[in-house]
Amino acid sequence: MSMASFSIGLSLLSSNALKEPGRRELLSAEGRRILSLIEGKPLADNDIAKDENGRPYFPDRRADFNISHSGVVTAVSLVKGGKFRTGCDVQIAKTRGNTLKIAESFFSDAERDCILTQDNDENRKEKFFQIWTLKECFLKLRGLSVFDMKKTPSFVCDEAPEKGMYRRHFIFDAAVSSPLSFYIYELKNDCDEKYFLTVAIEGDGQLRPEIHWFSQSLLPVRSIAEIKAAVSPAETVSPKI
Repeated sequence: MSMASFSIGLSLLSSNALKEPGRRELLSAEGRRILSLIEGKPLADNDIAKDENGRPYFPDRRADFNISHSGVVTAVSLVKGGKFRTGCDVQIAKTRGNTLKIAESFFSDAERDCILTQDNDENRKEKFFQIWTLKECFLKLRGLSVFDMKKTPSFVCDEAPEKGMYRRHFIFDAAVSSPLSFYIYELKNDCDEKYFLTVAIEGDGQLRPEIHWFSQSLLPVRSIAEIKAAVSPAETVSPKI
């Protein structure tokens, strides 16, 4: 029996390439290229199917994948060798005029307050995108759409269990029937342009992801936090942000 593995494939396209016509098709093709390289073989059109919600999957193998892209970064999460499911979302952290409106409409009170109580605009922007990628990753794991954003759990908890102190924590605020882990990363280039990447894995026998680059250029990757949502609430880990 083959060993299970959990991989994150990343690729950095040139800014000039994304100015060409057919940008969406180029990014889609890059995601498929990365998936083929991680799989170790070319993918035919009939190797990938879509479920009733439009979520792509492998119909004939013990593997699951998810693809995301933003700016010049394409990200693929792939888990093989067991009954696992994965989600993946990457976002470039650009200033948006509707950030607070989105938080007011779709985030929990604790998530919104976590953003608003940051001490400067840059930190508020970063917290927004960290939470946003967590929520998008959960939606893609479940095969839901952005219109289901209000169905996502809260990923921020106010009260820390130690010493009665109040701090901001990432925590998965929902019951789970199978172990579920989220991994959040920051990617940053020389121009201080930042991306936030979140990947998730669901299933027994949790695995840590291995990161692989599939482009000539790459960005430093820094781990931000991990969330491990166990079936038993007492085992749930809630790292600080």
